[in-house]
Amino acid sequence: MITNSKSESREKYQAFIDAGFKHTTRFFAFAVLALLAGIIAELFIGALPSIKAFGFGFFTSSDWDPVNVQFGSLVSVYGTLATSLIAILIGIPVSFGIALYLTEISPPWLKRPLGVAIELLAGIPSIIYGMWGLFVFAPKLADTLQPWLIDHLGPLPVIGVLFQGAPMGIGMLTAGIILAIMIIPFIASVMRDVFEIVPPTLKESAYAVGCTTWEVVWHVVLPYTRIGVVGGVLLGLGRALGETMAVTFVIGNAQHLSFSLLDPGSSIASTLANEFNEAFGKVYTSALIELGLIMFLITFVVLAFSKLLLYKLSKREGEKS
Repeated sequence: MITNSKSESREKYQAFIDAGFKHTTRFFAFAVLALLAGIIAELFIGALPSIKAFGFGFFTSSDWDPVNVQFGSLVSVYGTLATSLIAILIGIPVSFGIALYLTEISPPWLKRPLGVAIELLAGIPSIIYGMWGLFVFAPKLADTLQPWLIDHLGPLPVIGVLFQGAPMGIGMLTAGIILAIMIIPFIASVMRDVFEIVPPTLKESAYAVGCTTWEVVWHVVLPYTRIGVVGGVLLGLGRALGETMAVTFVIGNAQHLSFSLLDPGSSIASTLANEFNEAFGKVYTSALIELGLIMFLITFVVLAFSKLLLYKLSKREGEKS
């Protein structure tokens, strides 16, 4: 009887602990959702005066005139998307090359030092990247790459408009390259980690039938790790979209719409960093908050798209190719 009583007490105690753990984790999960909903609500309430004043025109207007209280988000949104796209276009192939070298080509004694160096790059504060970009990289770019782009790509039809202007160093192209340097460590580290989980027998089998290193990577490694690779790329894209200090240093912070990547521009993050502390008037502050709301929506769309893409990829895992 005593043994049965102890067993029942222990079972009740364990059930109590399990229930407490369940409710605690549920609280944390719903607390995150409540925090997210609270952020959205606060941004919307803060942006309401701007929404009422400018309506949908806020998205299509390139005006940013605090004196006459005329605001539009087109310049900042374009700068954000353009610099992030440049960063991704540069960062993906470079990161892929780094991860491929570390996992398939590099000698064993070199893998660890290179891997540590890549991870250390991810830990450098963004303001350091911004200062280096402004004082070192931008002048070099103005003397070398930008004049070449203006002379050789500027006269071309269609794409020439992207490379016209004066070689000033700072601008959206410079900001995009700096962002690429910043996101490469993140994407490369994720790619390297997922490449390393590929079973060696799969790669050895491919080599055994005469495949080259590139064929093994393209036909074996990438299909096996595509979900992780896409996740790493979207992680880098999220970092590029929200980066503030580095972009603020090198983008030029000009509220002027220009399709040339060599001209100074502005991003949502740099506009908020530069002007929020000095904003005066209800509409001015509200317009900046609406920019923050737009940034939130852009990030939400990117994350939603990434989740949908990863879901579709995971569903295809068991299908025949």
